[in-house]
Amino acid sequence: MGYLSGFGNDVATEAVKGALPQGQNSPQQPPFGLYAEQINGSAFTMPRHTNKRSWMYRIRPSVVHRPYERISNGLIRSTPFDEVVTPPNQLRWDPVPMPTSPTTFVDGIITMGGNGDASTHTGSAIHVYAANTSMHDTFFYNADGEMLIVPQEGALVFLTEMGKVEVAPGEICVIPRGIKFRVEVSGSVRGYICENYGAPFRLPDLGPIGANGLAYPRDFLIPEAWFEDRTGEFAVIAKFQGNLWRGVYDHSPLNVVAWHGNYAPYKYDLANFQCINTVTFDHPDPSIYTVLTSPTNTPGQANIDFVIFPPRWMVAEHTFRPPWFHRNFMNEFMGLIKGVYDAKEGGGFVPGGASLHNCMSGHGPDADTYKKMTEVELAPVKLDDTLAFMFETRFVVRTTKFALETSQLQSDYWECWQGLKPEFRG
Repeated sequence: MGYLSGFGNDVATEAVKGALPQGQNSPQQPPFGLYAEQINGSAFTMPRHTNKRSWMYRIRPSVVHRPYERISNGLIRSTPFDEVVTPPNQLRWDPVPMPTSPTTFVDGIITMGGNGDASTHTGSAIHVYAANTSMHDTFFYNADGEMLIVPQEGALVFLTEMGKVEVAPGEICVIPRGIKFRVEVSGSVRGYICENYGAPFRLPDLGPIGANGLAYPRDFLIPEAWFEDRTGEFAVIAKFQGNLWRGVYDHSPLNVVAWHGNYAPYKYDLANFQCINTVTFDHPDPSIYTVLTSPTNTPGQANIDFVIFPPRWMVAEHTFRPPWFHRNFMNEFMGLIKGVYDAKEGGGFVPGGASLHNCMSGHGPDADTYKKMTEVELAPVKLDDTLAFMFETRFVVRTTKFALETSQLQSDYWECWQGLKPEFRG
């Protein structure tokens, strides 16, 4: 098992030599008695550069299963996110605790909020997860959207129809809409999930930056073909139109012996991101740290962006270097993977925690950070041992009942700014 390089490339891979047909996609009798099956992640007539599809050559086709039946959604929520009224307040949460009873990746997903309409392919959902048990004979797929997984603690192994993807804190993994998988863990794991209902994530355009910078296509890794030929009784959980359904199979659905195409899971090491930053004055907008974007028909107004704040040099002169106080049209959900975020040195925003600043909600550095950074002697400094991220979306993130009632919600978050006293000397 290994990886192939390149974002969105057409690739071909086989776990058994000769399993890929030659010359055509669906011969009358595929090699080794396999079944040819295509998965389409986009409409058939999308332009070539946005058309997503892969051909699979599998031991049994995906139609072989008993009917799906509804099961409990647990703490997973979906559109229209109308359980409770979303407040305009700044919100911040402590990390969700690690489970004390056996909990798989899917069992451990908790929805914090979301927006849009999954049935019309707009918007997104934001989840956290905490788990401690591997999935063995249970599998999962999401028909509502692709899933961007951001581990914060502990490594995970995603065993998918297309191959194995190992991902650890400091890396991300994207599972496309409809791809079946199970997750193995060794010990407790925790992290964040962005469920994207809209256009698939892609690399942002570079514009005036030019040809180089930010995330490079070659650093995205796609799994090589891998399969398991197991029979017995297996459960497949489907997320469809916001609800969970359970189907029973008499074989493992991870039975793809070979595949080719451009629709597959992928991983990316965030340490490979090439930061662009100011070398003169003023703090630049966070858009220069965009790793992936889900675009809309309105140029520059993303369905959702995935943005990171990695280790980097700060050299701006005569400048307040952390993010200034601001109110945005866009809506920001932040998480911290490790270290300290430079705008929240006063505490409260810890690895595994999260914050939400919705449309026009004022936010910025806490009082302690503001005081420090207005008085510090400016010199080039390396922000090191830190990694924060942001899911930024054009739609308000409407909170779930859990998010507003959990004991992890910091009721005193607003107090971190109350030390900002008038200093007008006019």
